[in-house]
Amino acid sequence: MRSLRNFTAILFCFITITVNAQSFKAGAAYRIITPDPLLPVSGGIGTPEPVTQKQGDLFVRVMVLEKGATRVAIVGIDNLGWPAILGDKSRELIKGIPPENILIGVTHTHSAPDAYGFPNEKGEVLADMDYLSWCVQQIADAVNEAVEKLEPAELKIAVGEAKGKIAYNYYAPRLYDPRCGVIQAIGTSGTNEGKVISTLVNYAIHPEVIGPGRGILSPDAIGPMYDRIESKVGGVAIFMNSAQGGMVTADNRRPNNKEASDYAECTRIGELLADQALSIVENAEIQKDPNLFCASKTIELPIDSELMRMIIDNSPMGMKLSNGYNIQTNINLLNIGTAQVLTIPGEALPNIGFYLKRKMHTNDPFLFGLTNDAFGYIITKEDFNSFKRYEYISETSLGERTADILIRESLNLVNESPNAFGY
Repeated sequence: MRSLRNFTAILFCFITITVNAQSFKAGAAYRIITPDPLLPVSGGIGTPEPVTQKQGDLFVRVMVLEKGATRVAIVGIDNLGWPAILGDKSRELIKGIPPENILIGVTHTHSAPDAYGFPNEKGEVLADMDYLSWCVQQIADAVNEAVEKLEPAELKIAVGEAKGKIAYNYYAPRLYDPRCGVIQAIGTSGTNEGKVISTLVNYAIHPEVIGPGRGILSPDAIGPMYDRIESKVGGVAIFMNSAQGGMVTADNRRPNNKEASDYAECTRIGELLADQALSIVENAEIQKDPNLFCASKTIELPIDSELMRMIIDNSPMGMKLSNGYNIQTNINLLNIGTAQVLTIPGEALPNIGFYLKRKMHTNDPFLFGLTNDAFGYIITKEDFNSFKRYEYISETSLGERTADILIRESLNLVNESPNAFGY
């Protein structure tokens, strides 16, 4: 009888240990990456614009998720874009997460220092490489801290329409995706039981209320979004952009063809987005011990644009080319509870975003744009150079073949992955 009791006790301990080992965990952290002294800011190709002040701080913000042997880091940076060459340097410094499971994206603020190494019309590159190297370390430190803070957690996941004057399409006002996706991690043990660890907001918008020509360094509307979420529910707020190309921008329109372009307008938009995101996720069902799956795939994209070839040729980043002017990049697919996430290495136009979401195997689709790389606009071959309105977008894309390749490879990832949704 004693041996039976001992066996039962051992079996109970084994089951308990196994369940605990498989339990879902989350952690979050951030670092301020505002340069001191301030640096010129970049809204794209050309010479960075000098600044005399900052309005809000720039951040790197991290959410790490873990289930069993699977661990994933989602990183959001307040910058225009973040090339893989910089992301890979951070990945080398991060412990305990496979490099392919570290997703690094940007908010796309147009009021942060140049991270691409854009050459200007004279061929000069004015990016501050010391600052970028420092940011590489800050990113790694934030991820490593989030790993150390991993704790038992559950999720709330929801996708819904964000209402109000937040974004619109400058080229065709209603041609944008109003859906906002939210993933909120909540602690389940100890003093953190019931407390929000992190809230991730996924929405398509150009945060360019201020823009690069105002002499101001700023996270733009995303900074007030962070502040609003954290003041209301606590934890670390993270923003991952979506399919905001062509030209889904902040809705700062005013009567008589005027625009509001100060930090007060950034605050209005950011706080409205935060309030809508929290409203969307507020009544979502708790997902206890949600599934977690991550897949990564290397794809090759041809660079047909002469402008993009010139930028890559003259950038100090040392981007690696193959087979002539082809460049490799990684795309990811994540299944997190009921959510499915695809990453996009640039600014996909809304129609591409709508199509991908429609083909994903979930009612909670998320797209992380400008993630793992930032290769300019991604436009379909049907739209490429077809309209005068799209001249700039076509010129600053890799070419007309990018969208077809991205869509095909992304949906292959979706269709080949296990449909292990839920919790």
